Amino acid sequence: MQTPTDTSDAVSAALLTELCSHVPADRVLTDGPEYARAVALFNAAVYVRPSVVVRCATTADVQAGVRASRNHGVPLSVRGGGHDFWGRAFRPGGVALDLTGMRDVRIDVNRRCATVGGGALSSDVVSAAERVGLSAVTGTAGSVGMVGLTLGGGYGPLLGKFGLAADNLLGAEVVLADGSQVTTDAEHHPDLFWALRGGGGNFGVVTSARIRLHPIPTVVSGTILYPIDRSAGILADLGGILQSSPDELTVDVGFLPGPDGKPTVYVAPTWSGDLESGNAENGPVHALARLGTPVFAEVGPVARSATLAATDAMFPPGRMGAIRTRTVQSVTGPLATVLDRAAQQFTSPFSAIVWHQFHGAATRPALGSTAFGRREPHLMVELISMWENSENREYTGGDDGGSSHLRWLEETHTALEPFSLPGGYVNFLGPETPAQVADSYGANTERLLAIKSAVDPDSVFSATPLPTDTADPGSAPV
Repeated sequence: MQTPTDTSDAVSAALLTELCSHVPADRVLTDGPEYARAVALFNAAVYVRPSVVVRCATTADVQAGVRASRNHGVPLSVRGGGHDFWGRAFRPGGVALDLTGMRDVRIDVNRRCATVGGGALSSDVVSAAERVGLSAVTGTAGSVGMVGLTLGGGYGPLLGKFGLAADNLLGAEVVLADGSQVTTDAEHHPDLFWALRGGGGNFGVVTSARIRLHPIPTVVSGTILYPIDRSAGILADLGGILQSSPDELTVDVGFLPGPDGKPTVYVAPTWSGDLESGNAENGPVHALARLGTPVFAEVGPVARSATLAATDAMFPPGRMGAIRTRTVQSVTGPLATVLDRAAQQFTSPFSAIVWHQFHGAATRPALGSTAFGRREPHLMVELISMWENSENREYTGGDDGGSSHLRWLEETHTALEPFSLPGGYVNFLGPETPAQVADSYGANTERLLAIKSAVDPDSVFSATPLPTDTADPGSAPV
């Protein structure tokens, strides 16, 4: 820790004094190599610097950080996986509670559940569960924080069989805005528990979460790439398959640059049912590799940890990027044409368009049973623009700042609007899309905002945006 030498900086000095009276001084960072490592995020385009990073090891550390930030009027943020494209793990000049030291995972085999620390990554949870023949509902990447993913909803390849990550949240330990800690589940603080399942990290700091596990450490999965000149036929065939796919089969589809750098149609099936039938040559998974002549196809039984690692390898940290999202009912011919054209105009070999199937078990809970704002079958579209630039760490007006990549992103996002449903996936929404934010919770909005007003009336916590939230996002594991 560096103690301020400017005696006029009384508030900062007092803040550090209070923090260090509760947290070991070597875990209160204001500069130096450890600070630099602590503020490195997945998206290198984001340059946000908190005044203080508190490396939390216990719930008491988190409570001390919350109270100190409030006592001194300093903005608060929380870092979980640090994967958020907007860098909402930090706020300028604020206190950042770093939960990356709280990555413990405890498995209860008999009850088929895991208790995970607030900083645990999806890969931490899946790997621990895999060792005892179980698995967790996660997204597609292992480097994403498990808590942040879950609080925002959590689309993923097991969604059809087991629902959203949020649907598998059984309970949580939460530090509230006054620094107190509560345990919430279906019977204790049920309104808070309702809000945490899809309402984002806007209600407190989740220091640990209890999640349901499932006996499927191995799935049938893989990647199939088709030449883009066949996209119309491939997407038409896939549309019919997605409409009738069983719960056990969830398919991600989209466009990715292929091995030669040219865009390809990307198909990533995951079968979470019986392995023998899922891997049968005449079964539904391998049929996806016979929609044409693929340029690449690798499908078979695989550990879930391996599928997460493969996605992490495709999208490593340290590149610059931005993301937008749309929700559509299906990929019709006109929409497929728009997506094909956008893929043909990729400005970087690291960009992608991927849509995630929402079906099966995820559609069965009543809309009001959790805060998550949409339960009918749909496709969630990710528009990902990523590029490499070691010269510049901030968005600027010139190409060095990524303007051509951002222009492609915004133009594609706008082109999809006529085909889109209101709202969007809150984990991928930011301040650039206020209309989508306003519609993101639908009929759940009034209850969600009432709970927010009750548990955090001063908006100390602001992670994913809320429909009427005008605060600067940035204070939950994301």
